[in-house]
Amino acid sequence: MPADLPNPPTPPDRLPHHVVIVMDGNGRWAQQRSLPRTAGHREGAKTVRRIVQACSERGIEVLTLFAFSSENWRRPRREVEVLMNLFLTTLRSEIRRLDTANVRLRFIGNPSAFSPTLQDYIAKAQQRTAKNTGLTLVVAANYGGRWDIAQAARRLSEEIMAGQLQPRDVTPDILQRYVCLSDLPEPDLFIRTAGEQRISNFLLWQLAYTELYFTDRLWPDFDVDDLEAACAAFASRQRRFGLTSEQIARSSHA
Repeated sequence: MPADLPNPPTPPDRLPHHVVIVMDGNGRWAQQRSLPRTAGHREGAKTVRRIVQACSERGIEVLTLFAFSSENWRRPRREVEVLMNLFLTTLRSEIRRLDTANVRLRFIGNPSAFSPTLQDYIAKAQQRTAKNTGLTLVVAANYGGRWDIAQAARRLSEEIMAGQLQPRDVTPDILQRYVCLSDLPEPDLFIRTAGEQRISNFLLWQLAYTELYFTDRLWPDFDVDDLEAACAAFASRQRRFGLTSEQIARSSHA
């Protein structure tokens, strides 16, 4: 197929139910254009709108975006300030659009480090869209995979200390109840932009059987055709979950 033709739509029954994206490359996009890094973050916010709409139109159930990691506080102070302001202004400007589009908005991570104003908007946005039945958009903000597992272990230990659970009862299925997103389908497809090929402390527990897809495209340039390419790659893979190909084939014909 010529490179300039768009990717054909992935059949609905082959689409991932839950897509997670590490939106990398905003700073590099800006630097390539001799712009401040913050300009790349603003352009990246526009890409979020396009991809949320595309996922919603395709019937993808859950889209989880890594917006701000617990390690991102180490970035230059001015950049962090711009990110926080952009987070707040984007939330203010997009919440009505998301609500109208029947999108349910959720946040995961530790909000305590955010300003009271931002914490208030996060709570209001979740409450406003809680009954929507379309795409669930999860925004990971001040989130880290190790933090997630640690907070799950802490909550589990509190139940043990309260006598509600015995240590011998702790299994992966029990711990699963306490990690973020435990009530949603496990991630099917992980996408990371900008050529980086690592997880970067994102959803460490949840990504155990997720298909990984890496692209050189910088996040501000990522478009609907790139999303289609990732979904097509996902659809072409055989997910075995520990089984053999022969077992999968037998079960499909049963």
